[in-house]
Amino acid sequence: MRTSLFDLFKIGIGPSSSHTVGPMRAALRFAESLRDESLDRVHHVRVDLYGSLALTGHGHGTDRAIQLGLLGEQPAQVDPASIDGKLAQIRSTEMLNIAGQRSIPFHEVTDLLFHRDIMYPPQSSAAENEKSAQHPNGMSFTGFDDAGNILLSQTYYSIGGGFIVTAAELAATPHDTPARTQKLPVPYPFSSAAELLATAAAHNLTIAELMLANESALKQNDPAAVRASIATIWQAMQDCCSRGMVTEGILPGGLNVRRRAPRLAARLRDKASAGQPADPLAPLDWVSVYAMAVNEENAAGGRVVTAPTNGAAGVIPAVLHYYLNFLAPYVEQTRDLFPQDASNQDSPMAGVVRFFLTAAAIGILYKENASISGAEVGCQGEVGVACSMAAGGLVAALNGSNSEVEHAAEIAMEHNLGMTCDPIGGLVQIPCIERNAIGAVKAVQACRMAQAETEGHKVTLDQVIETMYRTGLDMQSRYKETSLAGLALNVIEC
Repeated sequence: MRTSLFDLFKIGIGPSSSHTVGPMRAALRFAESLRDESLDRVHHVRVDLYGSLALTGHGHGTDRAIQLGLLGEQPAQVDPASIDGKLAQIRSTEMLNIAGQRSIPFHEVTDLLFHRDIMYPPQSSAAENEKSAQHPNGMSFTGFDDAGNILLSQTYYSIGGGFIVTAAELAATPHDTPARTQKLPVPYPFSSAAELLATAAAHNLTIAELMLANESALKQNDPAAVRASIATIWQAMQDCCSRGMVTEGILPGGLNVRRRAPRLAARLRDKASAGQPADPLAPLDWVSVYAMAVNEENAAGGRVVTAPTNGAAGVIPAVLHYYLNFLAPYVEQTRDLFPQDASNQDSPMAGVVRFFLTAAAIGILYKENASISGAEVGCQGEVGVACSMAAGGLVAALNGSNSEVEHAAEIAMEHNLGMTCDPIGGLVQIPCIERNAIGAVKAVQACRMAQAETEGHKVTLDQVIETMYRTGLDMQSRYKETSLAGLALNVIEC
């Protein structure tokens, strides 16, 4: 186990974890390296973007993210309302306060370059030049002194979900074992779904309890700190959904896509208040509204939680809202994860904690054995993975068994295999917003199917994860977040 729940669920800004959050983190990391080594000698910096970052970076706000990161801004802390002002200052003065400490010239046209005809950054060693040591979300940062000499140069890859690695870090791990960080010191490590299930069974634990023990070990053996951090993540998700449910207007980017979540929510409320016959499928309509509200906020560059990516950020909060609003009143809250507070023994929040912990275990399996990058494996690695995480998490919230969790996660991904990433105009709007709604509904149904089955299933979660990854590698790059094929090519104007 190399990934924490809080690596998968990160508070940041839209519209993309790989094209916005990752590049901002990379720029910040480079600015901090300059600050530590040679900031007083820096005259200017140049950033080169390649592959999917170059092809769809403008639509995903990569140019904005890079400049914010160079300023020293962090995705989790920057105020979305302040971003336009910060960028306007850079563009009007053609000066950038690198790492928040030293003003240097910055001419966006010549210092932030989009190499749309080059897939991978040129590397400095034979090992790094191997195809197995490359990813289509590559970017290079170079700092120069006043004589034009290179002070520092670094290449980073944004590998999905806001995660970044250097070229050396990427080259150090074989491509067929994509986990790229050190193993975490946890009591119950696992590297596959089969191992996760076997370890949980051997210790008589639910997956949520196993994950709580692991995450607690990473927080000074403090389960309360884990629960508090989960509550913070959940609150950010709720705030995002609430904003999306009431904010009207046109999404930025030029497609003139109108926000629909407020209108759809109002229609559902009107139908309920008008005394019309109850619609048995109304809860699923609400699931769609919740997901669309989150992803419209994401598309607008608002505050959002990667789950496990920004492009798929609406699936998990939509299913969680469905659980709380439509299912929790009927769930017996057993094996509560809030033992320190007796008043919470029957609280639906216990189900939310079980959901997050279990969904994270599933997300870790995809992150470490496959990919959550749309640029690497298509949207099956984003909405598909989120759907799988949400399906297993919902089973756990409903006190389902570990085998039901695994089955639900498998069903959800099995019916997302081969999903391409083809955003029109490089914007996380069409088909991304609706795709989150459909993914959330799929997750609900996968949960129901898994809990209705009594005789096991033929395909394992490990098998479907491997299939997803191999399918993604076989997929042409035109269908993986480059906006060179699919809907992005065939629907020119909307």
